[in-house]
Amino acid sequence: MENQEEMQEEDDVKIIRTTSAFDCGGRCPLRFHVKDGKIIRVEGDDSADSDKQLRTCIRCRAIRQYIYHPERLRYPLKRAGPKGSGKFERISWDEAYDTITKKLKETIEKYGNQAIFNIANGGYFGALHGAAVAYARLFASIGGFTTTYGNISSQGAIFGTQASYGFGQIFVGNSREDWLNSKLIICWGWDPARQISGTNTLWWLIKAKENGTKVIVIDPRYSDTALVVADQWIPIIPGTDTAMMAAVAHVILKENLQDQEFLDKFTHGFDKYREYVMGEEDGIPKTPEWAEKICGVKASVIEDLAREYATTKPAALEDCQGPARSAMGGQYNRGAITLSAMTGNIGKPGGSACGGLHGIPIGHMFRSAMIPPGANKAYPKGKSLRGNINPRDRLGTKVHVNKVFDAILKGKSGGYPADVKFVWFSVCDFVNQLGNTNKAAEAMSREDLFTVVPELWLTPTAQYADIVLPVTGFSSRTDLTRPWPSGPYFGHMNKAIEPIGECKDDLLIAEELAERLGIKNFKRDELLELFLQNPQLAPAKPLLEKYEDVNDKWLRLLAVMSDDVRNNVKDYDKYREKGVQRVKLKEPYVAFKKNIDDIEKNPFATPSKKIEIYSDQIASWNNPLCPPIAKYIPTWENREDPLVEKYPLQMISPHPRQRVHSELYKIEWLMEAIPHRMWINPVDAESRDIRNGDMCLVFNDRGTVAIEAFVTKRIIPGVVCIYEGAWYNPDENGIDRGACANTLTKDAMSEGGAAALKTCLVQVKIEKGGA
Repeated sequence: MENQEEMQEEDDVKIIRTTSAFDCGGRCPLRFHVKDGKIIRVEGDDSADSDKQLRTCIRCRAIRQYIYHPERLRYPLKRAGPKGSGKFERISWDEAYDTITKKLKETIEKYGNQAIFNIANGGYFGALHGAAVAYARLFASIGGFTTTYGNISSQGAIFGTQASYGFGQIFVGNSREDWLNSKLIICWGWDPARQISGTNTLWWLIKAKENGTKVIVIDPRYSDTALVVADQWIPIIPGTDTAMMAAVAHVILKENLQDQEFLDKFTHGFDKYREYVMGEEDGIPKTPEWAEKICGVKASVIEDLAREYATTKPAALEDCQGPARSAMGGQYNRGAITLSAMTGNIGKPGGSACGGLHGIPIGHMFRSAMIPPGANKAYPKGKSLRGNINPRDRLGTKVHVNKVFDAILKGKSGGYPADVKFVWFSVCDFVNQLGNTNKAAEAMSREDLFTVVPELWLTPTAQYADIVLPVTGFSSRTDLTRPWPSGPYFGHMNKAIEPIGECKDDLLIAEELAERLGIKNFKRDELLELFLQNPQLAPAKPLLEKYEDVNDKWLRLLAVMSDDVRNNVKDYDKYREKGVQRVKLKEPYVAFKKNIDDIEKNPFATPSKKIEIYSDQIASWNNPLCPPIAKYIPTWENREDPLVEKYPLQMISPHPRQRVHSELYKIEWLMEAIPHRMWINPVDAESRDIRNGDMCLVFNDRGTVAIEAFVTKRIIPGVVCIYEGAWYNPDENGIDRGACANTLTKDAMSEGGAAALKTCLVQVKIEKGGA
């Protein structure tokens, strides 16, 4: 490889080692081959150790087309037609900045800072150049803003995890090589072949299978993960997981297969769950026969699964975020945690803690390594909801993430904290990615609403903007990056090419706006001087003086500020050059092992100091739709909803394999490799006279999408699947020709705060005159 690189250097080709920054589940090391200032080739990690190699997927293998796509934004734009029309004209940066600062000042003067709605989520994960922090710091410096709470992806899993393990507990996964210690792996609603869940997750699943581990997949689809590694597929009706989990628990308890010693020593309130499962609470034993009528899984299959899981030691039950992104919410994750506790698999090598988040606390420099955004003075008495599992405790400061557009439409009259007049989207395509896209389009069409969108593309959200600002991508940035929670490694992004067109990075945009707004000590060099006045950081000042570039100084300082980086990176320059620093573990990381090994010294972060099967805090809310134990509760738009007479099919919308949510949508190579199609079972297709490849209309009261049918037995009858992220593109009749799944979903949340995007009823028919 060295000889090859030397040859390429002779041909004036430089290899720049870097990492991606997508919210893709991976964040892989990449090698950009650059000639004459242009990337001509992209390769992945070239580690010679197959177990350490971090393999990139098709997304980044197509990244060159993403970087140089003709539709990439290159210049500032202002709206030149109706909102949503996509009609814009090129303007200068000065005009863009002047327009924005004028509108900001007008908004504050007339309506107050609460009328500024700063919305940020996903898109880019870097320590220095994160858009969310850059713009939050800008708006905090002029008096504050309204913002969101809740994570659109994982709030249900966060709720379930923190209710069971305590506030702040989000790293509940084992390092992936620990699966080699497992005798059984159950992927319950989890499809890492698509979701990724850490760059090498599927690699280690395959190795575990080759090592003799049995793999069971429970999913409404015969997923890609099932296709690759499953010994058994158990299809299940969406939204009924907690019913099946209760039936598994019933078998375990009835046959006395539970690890009672573990439950007695490490859990709180299990007797309450036992009473529910055995029918002592409500007179209904949660038997496999009871569950079969709800979840569609045969009673005999549930019994066999329960016995196998309870008697195979150790066993890893792996839940995830997807099924929790529903009206059922975190009850699904709490049910999985309860089963893992019943079998004594928490904190044990080869077991699992469940919780759906899969993260390990190694490689997560961002806990300390970032520029703080500053205090939000618009709500000086407001309480931060970070880590708070009670979604109702807003205290008037924030809007739930799946209620963004409802808040824009209704404002204070709808119970929201502000009447919004100015919206800033920090590189997040929320028109496309939140529930009820048609409502989002209505909200964004308000003529009295001024909207700014910094972006790389003219996304569905950007098409409703008044001003669009072109931003750089990761190929033009240098930054520290972290892996998706699986680790264990640190990434280093290295600038490979100059910004395309007139693109600027988010930090620079925030700085230039701050200058026009008269904000002092905002620029990177000014802020660095203030930081270094901190006595704890002052020793770093003489070490940084020999470096000229302010970004380089910041990155070195952030690396020092991070315990993870400081303890594992001994040579920063070598780390930067290689683009990745692998962390060698003495043994696989196992979540909560130290708690289980010695709970007296290491209690759980819950009120009871134990794993809470029953939550006294949740019980105090007295909300029957959010019970203190993991219960099955029928939700709206499931198969028991009367609406099923009108819309008889459940729609699920998992992660796509060819996109990162809505990013990479325009990449032709990826479109060709994996077309955007609706999965439908032959039973449902035949009754509607639908054949493979037919253009269909999928609809409900919220909207209609047009999409090609993929007729397959890989999905159960009564369920259709439209992968999320395709771009909203309504025609003159309001039919979404892009087939955005969220045109059909609801802008609602579960009682535990999850964005309920996976609870949705639809009908399907052939489009007359369709292809």
